[in-house]
Amino acid sequence: MDMEPHAERIDKGDIGAGFKKGNVGALARAISHIEENLQSTHSLFTQLGVTGTEPSWRTGITGPPGAGKSTIAAFLAKAWGKEDVRTAFIAVDPSSDRTGGALLGDRIRIDEAFEVDGVYVRSMASRGSLGGLAQAAGAAADLCAAFGYGEVLLETVGVGQVEIDIASQADVVVVVLHPRSGDSVQAMKAGLLETADILLVNKADVPGAEATARDLEGALNLAGNASVPPVLCCSALDGRGMDDVLSTLNSIRGHLEESGELALRRGKRSLSRVQSLIGDGLRRRAWKDGNLASRARKLLEEGMPAEQVAGVILERALMKLSETAQ
Repeated sequence: MDMEPHAERIDKGDIGAGFKKGNVGALARAISHIEENLQSTHSLFTQLGVTGTEPSWRTGITGPPGAGKSTIAAFLAKAWGKEDVRTAFIAVDPSSDRTGGALLGDRIRIDEAFEVDGVYVRSMASRGSLGGLAQAAGAAADLCAAFGYGEVLLETVGVGQVEIDIASQADVVVVVLHPRSGDSVQAMKAGLLETADILLVNKADVPGAEATARDLEGALNLAGNASVPPVLCCSALDGRGMDDVLSTLNSIRGHLEESGELALRRGKRSLSRVQSLIGDGLRRRAWKDGNLASRARKLLEEGMPAEQVAGVILERALMKLSETAQ
């Protein structure tokens, strides 16, 4: 297992030299640089020769805490390793640094699951800001692909919109649930079932696993979607049902390629990142002008509703940007 080293910080020139030589530490520093300076992604990619279109499969794995996502990811990484395909595993923690989140606990759990040679493991945290997390995760996946990892796994804790945004950075989304724990209802509330390409009821040895799978299939059929994702029972810990998981995943991938859906998904993924990055960039540039913040406070103090204040400020900011562009 390749872990990012805790070495001293180096400049982008050193990152580029190490990256091109296949130094894992340079990959780690490149990802750290993006986490801290998302707006400089383009310049770093240009320096490293990263296009964002390097061949790799990106698999999103999401679901509630304790469902066994990391164990499933580790099983997949081992299986791909037997085919001489290198895997990068990116664990995304959307909790804030104010509460501390579960990053340390997750890292210990990941370390225990990923006793796999040649797998690069990386934890990414929001550091208190969720806005750019999906973009940073997508850019990190681009870096891993350019570094030579043919498989990139993106794991998130499936509890809300941030996880769905990050899952949208994947080619295929796997949702992992507990048997008989209420996770299926929570997943439906969070909108996770709408993003799933395959649903796994993990810990198949636990009573109620088959019943949970039937409940999920029933809920999916009632939803009336054009296509219903397969629901499988498995146990990543002892390997039960995991051969079916692998074959189903390969079948889904084959269908996506043959139907042209994969190209459409990747196009949507790129467009989504462009839209989000433009929004982030406009917000940063607008609020650099201290007059806008002062104007907003003044309007609020005068009793103007927040929604109206936002409209006024946005119109003024866009006007200033238009003047700058001319």
